Amino acid sequence: MISVERLDLGYFVRPAAEWGGPHDREEPVLAYLVRHDGGRLLFDTGMGTGSPETDAHYRPVRRPLEIGPEDVDLVVNCHLHFDHIGANQRFPDTPVLVQRTELAIARAGGHTIDSLLPGVRYEEIDGEHEIAPGVRVVPTPGHTEGHQSLVLDEGDRLTVLAGQAYDFAHEFGKPYRPWLGRIGELAAGRQVRVLFAHDHELWEGTLPLPR
Repeated sequence: MISVERLDLGYFVRPAAEWGGPHDREEPVLAYLVRHDGGRLLFDTGMGTGSPETDAHYRPVRRPLEIGPEDVDLVVNCHLHFDHIGANQRFPDTPVLVQRTELAIARAGGHTIDSLLPGVRYEEIDGEHEIAPGVRVVPTPGHTEGHQSLVLDEGDRLTVLAGQAYDFAHEFGKPYRPWLGRIGELAAGRQVRVLFAHDHELWEGTLPLPR
Protein backbone atom coordinates (compact mmCIF):
# COMPACT_ATOMS: atom_id res chain seq x y z
CA MET A 1 0.00 0.00 0.00
CA ILE A 2 1.38 3.42 -1.03
CA SER A 3 -0.01 6.82 -0.08
CA VAL A 4 1.16 10.31 -1.04
CA GLU A 5 0.57 13.48 0.98
CA ARG A 6 1.38 16.84 -0.57
CA LEU A 7 3.03 19.45 1.67
CA ASP A 8 2.68 23.13 0.73
CA LEU A 9 5.87 24.88 1.83
CA GLY A 10 5.21 28.35 0.43
CA TYR A 11 6.00 30.06 -2.84
CA PHE A 12 8.49 32.26 -4.63
CA VAL A 13 8.11 34.84 -7.39
CA ARG A 14 9.90 34.10 -10.64
CA PRO A 15 10.76 37.31 -12.53
CA ALA A 16 9.24 37.71 -15.98
CA ALA A 17 12.67 38.01 -17.59
CA GLU A 18 13.67 34.62 -16.19
CA TRP A 19 10.83 32.65 -17.76
CA GLY A 20 10.21 34.82 -20.83
CA GLY A 21 6.66 35.83 -19.94
CA PRO A 22 4.83 39.15 -19.71
CA HIS A 23 4.81 39.34 -15.89
CA ASP A 24 6.30 37.87 -12.73
CA ARG A 25 4.63 34.65 -11.60
CA GLU A 26 4.15 32.98 -8.25
CA GLU A 27 5.29 29.37 -8.11
CA PRO A 28 4.36 27.10 -5.20
CA VAL A 29 6.99 25.01 -3.47
CA LEU A 30 5.62 21.52 -2.87
CA ALA A 31 7.11 18.50 -1.13
CA TYR A 32 5.60 15.04 -0.70
CA LEU A 33 5.40 12.59 2.18
CA VAL A 34 5.23 9.02 0.89
CA ARG A 35 4.12 6.12 3.05
CA HIS A 36 4.80 2.62 1.75
CA ASP A 37 5.03 -0.87 3.20
CA GLY A 38 8.75 -0.44 3.85
CA GLY A 39 8.59 2.89 5.65
CA ARG A 40 8.14 6.61 5.04
CA LEU A 41 10.09 9.02 2.89
CA LEU A 42 10.11 12.73 2.20
CA PHE A 43 10.50 13.96 -1.37
CA ASP A 44 12.12 17.44 -1.17
CA THR A 45 12.26 19.68 1.90
CA GLY A 46 11.34 23.22 0.84
CA MET A 47 13.18 26.52 0.43
CA GLY A 48 16.48 27.17 2.15
CA THR A 49 17.84 30.38 3.61
CA GLY A 50 21.28 31.91 3.69
CA SER A 51 21.44 34.08 0.58
CA PRO A 52 20.06 37.64 0.77
CA GLU A 53 20.65 37.95 -2.98
CA THR A 54 18.48 34.91 -3.70
CA ASP A 55 15.73 36.21 -1.41
CA ALA A 56 15.80 39.62 -3.09
CA HIS A 57 15.55 37.97 -6.50
CA TYR A 58 12.76 35.46 -5.75
CA ARG A 59 10.93 37.11 -2.81
CA PRO A 60 10.14 33.76 -1.17
CA VAL A 61 7.34 33.19 1.31
CA ARG A 62 8.21 30.13 3.38
CA ARG A 63 5.91 27.83 5.31
CA PRO A 64 7.47 25.54 7.92
CA LEU A 65 8.04 21.88 7.23
CA GLU A 66 6.17 20.11 10.01
CA ILE A 67 7.98 16.82 9.43
CA GLY A 68 10.98 15.85 11.54
CA PRO A 69 13.62 13.12 11.61
CA GLU A 70 11.37 10.90 13.69
CA ASP A 71 8.72 10.96 10.96
CA VAL A 72 10.69 9.57 8.00
CA ASP A 73 13.30 6.95 7.19
CA LEU A 74 14.63 8.57 4.03
CA VAL A 75 14.78 11.87 2.14
CA VAL A 76 14.92 12.06 -1.65
CA ASN A 77 15.81 15.32 -3.42
CA CYS A 78 14.81 15.70 -7.04
CA HIS A 79 17.80 18.04 -7.39
CA LEU A 80 19.84 20.36 -5.20
CA HIS A 81 18.61 23.87 -5.99
CA PHE A 82 17.83 25.93 -2.88
CA ASP A 83 14.04 25.58 -3.22
CA HIS A 84 14.17 21.78 -2.87
CA ILE A 85 16.73 21.23 -0.09
CA GLY A 86 15.89 23.91 2.46
CA ALA A 87 15.30 21.60 5.43
CA ASN A 88 17.80 18.85 4.55
CA GLN A 89 19.99 19.84 7.47
CA ARG A 90 17.13 19.08 9.88
CA PHE A 91 17.75 15.40 9.03
CA PRO A 92 21.47 14.97 9.79
CA ASP A 93 21.24 11.23 10.43
CA THR A 94 18.67 10.42 7.75
CA PRO A 95 19.95 9.18 4.37
CA VAL A 96 19.34 11.68 1.56
CA LEU A 97 19.31 10.07 -1.88
CA VAL A 98 20.84 12.13 -4.68
CA GLN A 99 22.33 11.35 -8.05
CA ARG A 100 26.13 11.35 -7.93
CA THR A 101 26.23 13.74 -10.90
CA GLU A 102 23.94 16.24 -9.16
CA LEU A 103 25.94 16.27 -5.94
CA ALA A 104 29.22 16.77 -7.81
CA ILE A 105 27.78 19.73 -9.71
CA ALA A 106 26.41 21.28 -6.50
CA ARG A 107 29.68 20.87 -4.62
CA ALA A 108 31.55 22.56 -7.46
CA GLY A 109 29.72 25.80 -6.56
CA GLY A 110 27.35 28.21 -8.25
CA HIS A 111 24.50 25.68 -8.36
CA THR A 112 22.63 26.35 -5.12
CA ILE A 113 23.05 28.12 -1.79
CA ASP A 114 26.31 26.45 -0.83
CA SER A 115 25.72 26.69 2.93
CA LEU A 116 22.76 24.28 2.57
CA LEU A 117 24.99 21.38 1.48
CA PRO A 118 27.09 20.46 4.56
CA GLY A 119 25.78 18.45 7.49
CA VAL A 120 23.67 16.14 5.33
CA ARG A 121 24.09 12.36 5.05
CA TYR A 122 24.00 12.04 1.27
CA GLU A 123 23.76 8.61 -0.30
CA GLU A 124 24.93 8.92 -3.90
CA ILE A 125 23.31 6.77 -6.56
CA ASP A 126 24.01 6.35 -10.26
CA GLY A 127 20.89 5.89 -12.35
CA GLU A 128 17.81 3.98 -11.25
CA HIS A 129 17.48 2.78 -7.69
CA GLU A 130 14.77 0.68 -6.06
CA ILE A 131 14.07 1.94 -2.55
CA ALA A 132 11.41 -0.69 -1.80
CA PRO A 133 9.00 -2.77 -3.88
CA GLY A 134 7.00 -0.31 -5.94
CA VAL A 135 9.14 2.68 -4.95
CA ARG A 136 11.83 3.57 -7.48
CA VAL A 137 14.09 6.52 -8.26
CA VAL A 138 14.39 7.21 -12.01
CA PRO A 139 16.81 9.76 -13.50
CA THR A 140 14.93 12.55 -15.29
CA PRO A 141 17.63 14.93 -16.54
CA GLY A 142 16.73 18.20 -18.18
CA HIS A 143 16.22 20.93 -15.60
CA THR A 144 19.58 19.81 -14.20
CA GLU A 145 21.85 17.05 -15.41
CA GLY A 146 21.35 15.09 -12.19
CA HIS A 147 17.61 15.59 -11.77
CA GLN A 148 15.66 12.54 -10.58
CA SER A 149 12.01 11.64 -10.01
CA LEU A 150 10.26 9.14 -7.77
CA VAL A 151 8.06 6.50 -9.43
CA LEU A 152 5.42 4.78 -7.28
CA ASP A 153 3.70 1.61 -8.48
CA GLU A 154 0.21 1.67 -6.97
CA GLY A 155 -0.99 -1.43 -8.80
CA ASP A 156 -3.70 0.00 -11.00
CA ARG A 157 -1.69 3.11 -11.85
CA LEU A 158 1.76 4.67 -11.69
CA THR A 159 2.32 7.89 -9.74
CA VAL A 160 5.35 10.00 -10.61
CA LEU A 161 6.69 12.66 -8.27
CA ALA A 162 8.36 14.59 -11.04
CA GLY A 163 9.93 17.42 -9.07
CA GLN A 164 10.97 20.03 -11.60
CA ALA A 165 11.39 17.66 -14.53
CA TYR A 166 8.78 19.99 -16.01
CA ASP A 167 7.68 23.21 -14.33
CA PHE A 168 3.95 22.83 -14.93
CA ALA A 169 1.44 20.07 -15.61
CA HIS A 170 0.37 21.54 -18.95
CA GLU A 171 4.00 21.40 -20.14
CA PHE A 172 4.48 17.71 -19.36
CA GLY A 173 6.06 15.95 -22.32
CA LYS A 174 6.95 19.18 -24.16
CA PRO A 175 9.69 18.99 -25.16
CA TYR A 176 9.85 15.22 -25.25
CA ARG A 177 12.62 13.75 -23.13
CA PRO A 178 13.98 10.22 -23.62
CA TRP A 179 13.31 9.20 -20.01
CA LEU A 180 9.56 9.44 -20.69
CA GLY A 181 9.92 6.17 -22.57
CA ARG A 182 11.36 4.50 -19.47
CA ILE A 183 8.44 5.65 -17.35
CA GLY A 184 6.14 4.34 -20.06
CA GLU A 185 7.84 0.94 -19.77
CA LEU A 186 7.28 0.93 -16.02
CA ALA A 187 3.63 1.91 -16.50
CA ALA A 188 3.07 -0.93 -18.98
CA GLY A 189 -0.07 0.66 -20.42
CA ARG A 190 -1.57 1.72 -17.11
CA GLN A 191 -2.74 5.21 -16.26
CA VAL A 192 0.01 7.56 -15.11
CA ARG A 193 -0.47 10.36 -12.59
CA VAL A 194 2.26 13.02 -12.39
CA LEU A 195 2.72 15.46 -9.49
CA PHE A 196 5.05 18.46 -9.60
CA ALA A 197 7.18 20.60 -7.30
CA HIS A 198 5.92 23.96 -8.58
CA ASP A 199 2.36 23.29 -9.72
CA HIS A 200 -0.75 22.29 -7.77
CA GLU A 201 -2.24 20.82 -10.92
CA LEU A 202 -1.46 17.26 -11.95
CA TRP A 203 -1.08 15.46 -15.27
CA GLU A 204 -2.89 12.20 -16.00
CA GLY A 205 -2.65 10.06 -19.10
CA THR A 206 -0.71 7.23 -20.67
CA LEU A 207 2.91 7.05 -21.83
CA PRO A 208 4.91 7.25 -23.97
CA LEU A 209 3.78 10.55 -25.42
CA PRO A 210 4.18 11.33 -29.13
CA ARG A 211 7.57 12.80 -29.96
